[in-house]
Amino acid sequence: MSIERYETKARMSRAVVHNGTAYFCGQVAEDRNADITHQTQTMLAKVDALLESVGSDRQHLLSATIYLKDMSLFAEMNAVWDNWVPEGFAPARACVQAQMASPELLVEISVVAAIKS
Repeated sequence: MSIERYETKARMSRAVVHNGTAYFCGQVAEDRNADITHQTQTMLAKVDALLESVGSDRQHLLSATIYLKDMSLFAEMNAVWDNWVPEGFAPARACVQAQMASPELLVEISVVAAIKS
């Protein structure tokens, strides 16, 4: 049984792959001072890069947990999400309101994906 860890530091790994499944740490926006639309777009761009780095893609997403600073941002975040997820490949998903690690962060996502075979 092999476990591969990517970008491992003292507290966490950016990605862990085991048994054909990739688990990603929470991803946040590049610009923490941007609006919810831009934060969601850049956060999902980071997910795209991580998926590619382990041999996966959006069509292989298994689950996503989205954390929003305030549920009043739900519709705007979903507008970006709906354009990002390929039709017919939506993962299991949860979206919750959460206190963020930094006050300027509006959204964070953690995903699990299958590795393409």
